[in-house]
Amino acid sequence: MDIGIDKMAFATTNYYLDLVDLAKARKVDPNKYLIGIGQSKQAVVPASQDVVTIGAAAAEKLLTPALKKEITSVLVATESGIDNSKAVATYIQHLLGLSAFVRVAEIKQACYGGTAALMMARGLVAANPQEKVLVIASDIARYGLNTPGEVTQGAGAVAMIVSSHPHVLKLGQTSVAYSRDIMDFWRPLYSENAMVDGHYSTQVFIDFFKNCFSHYQQQTGCQLADFSAILTHLPFTKMATKGLNGLLGERQDEVATTLRQSLKASQVYSRIVGNLYTGSLYLGLLSYLENGQPKSGELIGLFSYGSGAAGEFFTARLVDGYQDYINDVRTDLAKRQQVSVSQYEKMFKQQLGLQNADVTFDISHDHSRFVLTGQKNHQRQYQRR
Repeated sequence: MDIGIDKMAFATTNYYLDLVDLAKARKVDPNKYLIGIGQSKQAVVPASQDVVTIGAAAAEKLLTPALKKEITSVLVATESGIDNSKAVATYIQHLLGLSAFVRVAEIKQACYGGTAALMMARGLVAANPQEKVLVIASDIARYGLNTPGEVTQGAGAVAMIVSSHPHVLKLGQTSVAYSRDIMDFWRPLYSENAMVDGHYSTQVFIDFFKNCFSHYQQQTGCQLADFSAILTHLPFTKMATKGLNGLLGERQDEVATTLRQSLKASQVYSRIVGNLYTGSLYLGLLSYLENGQPKSGELIGLFSYGSGAAGEFFTARLVDGYQDYINDVRTDLAKRQQVSVSQYEKMFKQQLGLQNADVTFDISHDHSRFVLTGQKNHQRQYQRR
């Protein structure tokens, strides 16, 4: 039985910051961001948006009235959770108007969480082929104003329907998971912003990638030439390039050229959205499908990484006609509104975060389908329009 991704969609906020403007405001050479990091724009989050509203927006792009009735589970992967107990999936279930007869859960392991949720969904479908699981990877990457990680912030969500007889990707049978206790990135409960050892984290990412792929080769006999694309976690585009180069070394042959071109296609959207944490690999997949030269039946390698640390290498084959089951990300991104550095800084400071006071947000300028209207009696207040 084939199990995999049946539909995919992406959503982000309505605002973005040009990183040339940020570089000038921070008095650094713009090429440090554009070339050194490989980012040119990043999503900016207004106070009226969070991982619940963005995740619901991505999921709604997938759902028809009939499909809503067929969803059996909602798994939300995030490292930007809004409650230490209650799952983000519960809020999204309500906003989407899904049946009460579904299981809901929130998955966390840094940026690897989206893949953990995908693998759990595959297991549910394997146990019962009638299951249709809604997987959402939704995150807001925050490092703080005037910090080294500021340029790698971002926000967005990728939603997927996992089922038997999928229309986008058929997941391979073999995968390799690898984990170790490493302090390369973390976010204590008392902090809204992440803490990271950037250079160390990049090296750990490359090491995990090489270890997982090497073990996968030992198990399957697969070679680099068997793949049309090998896509990776994308906290910023330069990191993925370093990861692939760790596998390819000095190779400049046709195989290496194909894999580098495919990776470049996968970086198009991340370059102008920023870091999605749990969703970054899957935004990269959408970017490859819309900007690369994918062919039905081709083998795609995917490497997921989450600091702390966990990684997994797995594969999938592209299904004929996949184009009809993914949303037009390029068109959606073109509708965003650019903000100034001062506007970005104001929005950054206005986010609800860890404050415990009652607050009401001005939502008159946010025309999104789902909005966070504020907080009352320690409970976030959401509205569906």
